[in-house]
Amino acid sequence: MSSQVDTLGGVNTAQAERRRSRSGTRKGEVIQIRASAETKAILIRAAALRGQKLSEFVLDSSRRRAEEALLDQRTFFLEPSAHEAFLKLLDASPKPSAALRRLLRRKPSWAR
Repeated sequence: MSSQVDTLGGVNTAQAERRRSRSGTRKGEVIQIRASAETKAILIRAAALRGQKLSEFVLDSSRRRAEEALLDQRTFFLEPSAHEAFLKLLDASPKPSAALRRLLRRKPSWAR
């Protein structure tokens, strides 16, 4: 089976993505959104470039962004004494280095 190439030179994987999205459990939940005509036109154009229906494109894109947002959160656990030490480090002002002091004394390039 040969792969299709899109206008940007990348491999078109829309067919594989559609197969994956259909292979899961039956979708029963409804998500409704309102958008301006301009936004809808952009989404329709992007979906067409990917070979997807508008709803598939919006759902796939939204899910990807949601996963990124969730993965961006970092959780770690500390013992109470380590937590206090960590908070002290965050609250402590760093001491400026000699290089930083020299940089701050320089006249800005727009004032030369």
